[in-house]
Amino acid sequence: MAKLSKKHKEALAKFDKNAEYSLAEAVKLVKEITYTKFDASVDVSVRLGVDPRKANQMVRGSVSLPHGTGKDLKVLVLCTPDKEEEAKAAGADFVGLEEYIQKIKGGWTDVDVVITMPSVMPKVGQLGRILGPRGLMPNPKTGTVTMEIGQAVQAAKAGKIDFKVDKFGIIHNAVGKVSFEESKLEDNIRELIQTIMKLKPAAAKGTYVKSIYLSSTMSPGIAVDLKSVSASA
Repeated sequence: MAKLSKKHKEALAKFDKNAEYSLAEAVKLVKEITYTKFDASVDVSVRLGVDPRKANQMVRGSVSLPHGTGKDLKVLVLCTPDKEEEAKAAGADFVGLEEYIQKIKGGWTDVDVVITMPSVMPKVGQLGRILGPRGLMPNPKTGTVTMEIGQAVQAAKAGKIDFKVDKFGIIHNAVGKVSFEESKLEDNIRELIQTIMKLKPAAAKGTYVKSIYLSSTMSPGIAVDLKSVSASA
């Protein structure tokens, strides 16, 4: 078993790991127990009562966080020449098609979001084995396969995040930075949870949201009382 550092022990001593805290209390605590020297990300882990192996219980989508993520996302747009100026004007970091397809085939994936258009998806589809495992594959359901390239780029830059339940039934996403005001972190977390709630599959039986944990980079996880986030959880 890994030996706990002094700071990790100090963090654990500040809260009861077996207790559930209101969202406001959890946000306050996570700021207090973060001991990194950099501005750590604040992460939310939501365990769902679904079987992600079944297509009719897959939960995935996107949400625009009210206060962004605190991270300057690098956006790649794979498009035809007639859409390049629109992408650049909206703030895309990389714009093109064939040259970037070849770069990605060569192992380059130094981006956070990939946006494309329906007509070039057959070419982008060749990159599935590379982009898929990194969560970068464009998908119409998350708004990253669209003719509205400019809007998609602006949304990504403003704090739109994609989420998808993993094979363990958990959705894990960053929702801001420790330096954020507590109220802004609460707003972002509520927006994410409420969006997940709206996507409850009809085939999912029993309790949909089983648990919510809040943590920051390298900090312990704090259990959040579901009722404090959404009365319908």
